[in-house]
Amino acid sequence: MADSSDAAGPTRALVIANPASGSHSPELVRDVQELCSAHLRHTELHLTTAQGDATGFVRRALERSEGAPDLVVAIGGDGTVREVVQGLVGATGRAALMVVPGGTGNSGYKMLWGERPWTESLKAVLADSGAGGSARLRHLDLARLAETRNHVYLGACSGVIADALITAKDIPLRGRERYARAFTETAERYVPYPGRVVVDGRVVHEGPTVLANVGGGRHRGGRFLVLPDSLLDDGLLDVCVIGDGVAAAEVPGLTLEAAHMAHPATVYARGRTITVERTDGERLPLEHDGEYQHTIGASATFEVLPGALAAWAPTDPA
Repeated sequence: MADSSDAAGPTRALVIANPASGSHSPELVRDVQELCSAHLRHTELHLTTAQGDATGFVRRALERSEGAPDLVVAIGGDGTVREVVQGLVGATGRAALMVVPGGTGNSGYKMLWGERPWTESLKAVLADSGAGGSARLRHLDLARLAETRNHVYLGACSGVIADALITAKDIPLRGRERYARAFTETAERYVPYPGRVVVDGRVVHEGPTVLANVGGGRHRGGRFLVLPDSLLDDGLLDVCVIGDGVAAAEVPGLTLEAAHMAHPATVYARGRTITVERTDGERLPLEHDGEYQHTIGASATFEVLPGALAAWAPTDPA
């Protein structure tokens, strides 16, 4: 689906904030709410109270016969954005996503806006959207995880990146430093799992596996450039597989600058359907959008949904 550089700007905003996110602050929520209120006809704030709350509230708001938002601002980390996306996709009403970073890695913000300050990005959407403005409406590809039917916004990863989320819970840091430390500590002791990756029916990797990343966004944890060639709206999913020819302890350093791409143990492919498996029958270590998937069995299949999500992004690429 084509981008809409001449799309009309939003008029009604729903601000979703997660008080439990990695770098949440009441001041951030207040600043976002005030900025929206200064530019739009109506702004509504909802603070989430439990897992899944954001998804349900967004769906109910978009189903209103009157007063439905045309902009949903997600304040939080990648997990919060993931829940908001679940509510946006397939809803009766139409609204576009705007992400304000308020979590640990904030890769979901970075994949659209780069390192721009969030105030600059949000002002572009609220004040300058439309023809000639500095923000545009894009229609992003998503993945659907067949086993759960959930939508994947940023990306999904098996192996060391997934297990780093568990390590991060016990690290007393905030923001990207927390995940970077967790990634490094997990990689130092990580044992590759026996895996297989199939892209559109073709086996592209089989053997010991350090990680298999499907997406989506180029970065994980806000820093690690795991999918450097990924495009957000080409109708395909990218997958990067790193086998045990790379020591797991080297992966954090290599992926900071995409140096893993030159290594013979790295496989990079694209397709419409990608299956990541663990071949010994044990549970596949998997996360998507910053959320560990405890209920996944030995395999996970991802199907592309071209142009499924409307989201605001800069006119000039991030």
